[in-house]
Amino acid sequence: MNIGIIGAGAMAQTLAYHINRAGHDVMLSNSRGPESLVSIGQALKCRTGTVLQAAQFGDIVALAIPLWAFSAIDPAPFENKIVLDLLNYFPHRDGKIEILDRGETTTSEMVAKHFVGAKLIKAFNAITVDDLYRDPRPRGHQIRRALPIAGDDKTAKEQASLFINDVGFDVVDVGPLADGWKIERFRPAYCVAMDKETLFRTLADTSRGTRVPDGYWLKHRPITLV
Repeated sequence: MNIGIIGAGAMAQTLAYHINRAGHDVMLSNSRGPESLVSIGQALKCRTGTVLQAAQFGDIVALAIPLWAFSAIDPAPFENKIVLDLLNYFPHRDGKIEILDRGETTTSEMVAKHFVGAKLIKAFNAITVDDLYRDPRPRGHQIRRALPIAGDDKTAKEQASLFINDVGFDVVDVGPLADGWKIERFRPAYCVAMDKETLFRTLADTSRGTRVPDGYWLKHRPITLV
């Protein structure tokens, strides 16, 4: 499978590392162009390209950029693509977004409105870059971390789930993008390491009124990976 990644920061590079290990081809991209990614591409043994090239290359395309940056991307090349949305809302970085502050929509619903025609899946947003590096485990491992996803296209979620399993994680389906608030910041499932059963129960118990402090994941780790 070909995986295009829009972005080349720590999260994008860590994801590319595991994609390579899983036997898939990956292309990193950024707004500055492939000439700025030569050393990274050599280190990770992956392809590099423009945002357009990465979008065209990928059977699945991952958005690993700040939330504020997505609206500057031309949505046309992403039509009919499975697009993984890793974006999270940080007001100090992205600026205040009133409709998110009021809970009127989710980050993924915002992104989906821009990438019209894409099959958007919320994925890999609820894990820190350090955990993404160290937590993947092969299928059948006795203790395996689960990651939540949300999306409106059943087939796209199935394909995304297979890919995430290849990378090293079990998957729990949160539901449609409209339910993606359950895995955003200040929610119990955000960036907390859980196995599949624990994550499922946590999501089932999460209501609109269920909130946790920022940094909650630093002190709560229901599973220890061995």
